[in-house]
Amino acid sequence: MSAGYITRISGPVIYAQGMDDAGLYDVVKVGKAGLIGEIIKLKGDVATIQIYEDNTLMRVGEPVECMHRPLSVALGPGLIGSIYDGIQRPLPVLKNVSGAFLAPGLAGEPLDTSKKWHFVPLLKAGDPIAPGTAFGIIQETASIQHRLVFDASVPASTADWIAPEGDYTCTATLVKSREGKEYTAVSWWPVRAARKFTEKQITHEPLVTGLRVIDVLFPIAKGGSAAIPGGFGTGKTMTQHAIAKWCDADIIVYIGCGERGNEMTEVLTEFPSLIDPRTGRSLMERTILIANTSNMPVAAREVSIYTGITIAEYYRDMGYQVAVMADSTSRWAEALRELSGRLEEMPAEEGFPAYLPTRLAEFYERGGMVKTLEGKKGSVTIIGAVSPPGGDFSEPVTQHTKRFIRCFWALDRDLANARHYPAISWNDSYSEYTEDLIQYWDSIDPAWDALRTKTMDILKKERKLSEIVRLVGPDALPDEQRLILLTADMIKNGFLQQSSFDTVDMYCAPPKQTFLLTCILTFHELAENAIKNGAPLLKISALPIKEKIIRLKSTLENNKVQEGQAVIQEIQQAFTQLGVGAQGGLSI
Repeated sequence: MSAGYITRISGPVIYAQGMDDAGLYDVVKVGKAGLIGEIIKLKGDVATIQIYEDNTLMRVGEPVECMHRPLSVALGPGLIGSIYDGIQRPLPVLKNVSGAFLAPGLAGEPLDTSKKWHFVPLLKAGDPIAPGTAFGIIQETASIQHRLVFDASVPASTADWIAPEGDYTCTATLVKSREGKEYTAVSWWPVRAARKFTEKQITHEPLVTGLRVIDVLFPIAKGGSAAIPGGFGTGKTMTQHAIAKWCDADIIVYIGCGERGNEMTEVLTEFPSLIDPRTGRSLMERTILIANTSNMPVAAREVSIYTGITIAEYYRDMGYQVAVMADSTSRWAEALRELSGRLEEMPAEEGFPAYLPTRLAEFYERGGMVKTLEGKKGSVTIIGAVSPPGGDFSEPVTQHTKRFIRCFWALDRDLANARHYPAISWNDSYSEYTEDLIQYWDSIDPAWDALRTKTMDILKKERKLSEIVRLVGPDALPDEQRLILLTADMIKNGFLQQSSFDTVDMYCAPPKQTFLLTCILTFHELAENAIKNGAPLLKISALPIKEKIIRLKSTLENNKVQEGQAVIQEIQQAFTQLGVGAQGGLSI
């Protein structure tokens, strides 16, 4: 280990001399307290280091020790259910040591080295060792089977010895190679390097979230990337909470990056008490939390994103579908801006560093559906919240993020103020995964694409008509156009809006999603025919079946969609009794 000394301090950035044999991105211990840092620039024997802990009271001349390894995370059984900070320090463990505030230089084992896990070997002596070879299984939680797989850094060899089935700690030797190298259940991987895979694949399977506005209108594929931009109070965090709870990913990695302490407190206290709707057990049995609040060191905020995505890739390599919630990438970008300013780099637009687009691309491109080294199919889906100041979507972080994602869920302040949840704007949002997912939705309802197209058409027409209504009032419009306004209100209230407090409506299964739209659009088409045959819109809007359709989201359970088919007949009967007939039905 090489040793140097501090020559200059600039907030979380320090300069150290005497670092002759140090390497770029090596981890260092800085000062008498041994604070963790990372070398981000080298010039001769002078190293520029960013500190991941609070370095208040640090002085020039204090020692700097290089560890000669990149910043890495420990990967192994015990990650599920854990709560870490940005550099993988276990917060519950450290709280027991130092209380509510972490002492400088305090460190802890990221994985519990005293707990024993039941190990089932998959190799025997004489079997080949190579990247992608699974050598054992550990049941990490009731719903997650932890596959121990050799990563890309392991050289090809032959197993000389493997531990028999039994209970072992994560640091116990489980495999010995012919060259005498020993392997445990724990491996280390540098956070800034993407884990290797065989090939990236196109996915035709959606990440089902249970939110109708997302699944039907703006779907995301497993292995896809999405952004949720919105101003303060529009519901970014709540939307990510709902997706984390209800989506059909196997594992959730939630990264609280620079958010307010009260928001992260809500996550840390609420998630352990939530029940996974798929297993009936605690949601923490498939969740990993990384908490890095706004009052924690800014450099740790920058690295927390990489810590989270590396853990997600680790479980992807076991063949799991992983969803990463990054809340928020704007706070991460602000950390980049502050560090860039400390380094006296030339600023680009709004003070952000010129390499902001590159860093965003590196992050989002680590998602995807892949064929792993073992030959399994796994995915990492990235959903990043963006917090543009004042809700201005033209600011750099939002604009650059749109270049690297294919799904954009724009939150609308007017919808949020009107208590419309989720407040995702159907006018400003988009998804480029629609064509890729038609095959899946055809297996649910062959009319999905037509239903979606018709719904978006009605909402676009309603937007244009609303501008006219503001000028001349609704009475100046003919009944055909007023019907558009009526149907749009039914879509908003009976389909797009969901109640997170309603046990029936908080999650909507795909078959129910398409059925609700079918009911609304059947009503719309029959109403169009009735108006053409002379029926006044006043009578149509007074039909009791209209309110029944709107309430259907809360009265029809997900597993009883077939029973709801009678509602279609009721709609047709209502128009027949209107006296103008109910020719046809839904023609889309």
